[in-house]
Amino acid sequence: MSDRPLSLFKLSIAVAFGLWLGFIAIVLTVWLASRYAPEHAVAPVAQAVQQWGKPAVAAPEPPNRLFEQYQENLRKQEQQQTLDQARNNPRNLSNPKCQFWLQQDQNAPSDRSRANVLQFCD
Repeated sequence: MSDRPLSLFKLSIAVAFGLWLGFIAIVLTVWLASRYAPEHAVAPVAQAVQQWGKPAVAAPEPPNRLFEQYQENLRKQEQQQTLDQARNNPRNLSNPKCQFWLQQDQNAPSDRSRANVLQFCD
């Protein structure tokens, strides 16, 4: 029975020595690869090793594009509704400036023509 603790000790030493040799083999392989491999082949690995110790930084979320589109559509609908009301208002038939800008907006819609319709029409 006194033989058993000695063999367990020998097994532990052998495992520790194997782990140490494995570590040395990995270090030697990486060193040789970095020394003799072409630079462009090692660059991704080197970049990954540099980033390995850094904490991951979460990228800021982009603004919600669908919500922005929704707001833009609401603004356009409101503007179109206001223009339609100006076109259909009978009081605007006797207003020459309003008629001019309504015609301009109908023929060549622009921000300026819409702004003038809203300014000169009821």
